[in-house]
Amino acid sequence: MSESPVLTVVVPMYDEQEVLPLFVDRLRPLAESWGVPYEVLCVDDGSGDATPVLLQRLRREWPQLRVVRLRANAGHQAAISAGLVLARGDYVVTIDADLQDPPETIGEMLRVARAEGVDVVYGVREDRSSDTAFKRLTARAFYRSIRALSDVDAHVDAGDFRLMSRATVEAVNALPEGNRVLRLVVPALGFPSASVGYRRAPRAAGESKYPLAKMVRLSVDAVTGFSIAPLRFATWLGLLGGLAAVVVLVYALVAMLLGNTLPGWTSTVVIVSAVGAVQLLAVGILGEYVGRTYSALQARPAYFVAHDSLEQEVAHHDEERPLPRAASGQTRT
Repeated sequence: MSESPVLTVVVPMYDEQEVLPLFVDRLRPLAESWGVPYEVLCVDDGSGDATPVLLQRLRREWPQLRVVRLRANAGHQAAISAGLVLARGDYVVTIDADLQDPPETIGEMLRVARAEGVDVVYGVREDRSSDTAFKRLTARAFYRSIRALSDVDAHVDAGDFRLMSRATVEAVNALPEGNRVLRLVVPALGFPSASVGYRRAPRAAGESKYPLAKMVRLSVDAVTGFSIAPLRFATWLGLLGGLAAVVVLVYALVAMLLGNTLPGWTSTVVIVSAVGAVQLLAVGILGEYVGRTYSALQARPAYFVAHDSLEQEVAHHDEERPLPRAASGQTRT
């Protein structure tokens, strides 16, 4: 671990006790075949199962395995951000432990990055047959919406499985954003990039830690973090609502002059409800941006590191290092 790694593999983990042994058994032989010094940086995102115990046991058997534990569950994107800050490699790969993204692709990513001289190599899911139809539909809609609403050239079917150069990692770490959506932050930098295709496999074991609610939250963060189109949409809604009100007013005046007015409440209720719905939608969109600004002004850390096995190892070696002998003060004549 004292040797400076060329490649760091960042693996965020949360309650992955079932899939962790399978992941290590598959990754370790591949890592030995890369032919470069490496470290595997596992970020334990406050797991409540046996994941921390398994990681500590595996660390004793695998010297290149480095364990960082967060004090509390901070979320997938925050765990990856913690790994990027602590990674030491000239190249950094981020990959989940569920084996849906094949570790075999990492070697190809490193080869492409060196051969083509690019800063980012995206893992692109060319075959998503293992995902449900709903998952495929919503994923494509998400990326296409982001590309339409913002200036970010987000790669369709490219998640958080990517390789980044040291310059890219330092650029990401320098950004002041707290709630980062890295699958959009990295493309927004505009660094030279390439892609490697692969087939997305089913989850090897355990359950997904990204239910629909978290996916919706990620989508909202992505849209409000990279586009002001929703605010413009709210403005257009207000203009259309005002235009509709003018049309209704003209209609009411003409009907009154012609004597065709009848007392009733249906039209009034419908109009008031429609205008109220538009107003609430506009206020809700504005609230998302205000809330994001409020969170940014608070500048609260996205995560807190409980311990880093590398720091413990360095401290242990410093304690075992013999102290230098004191000079006797005698001179030879």
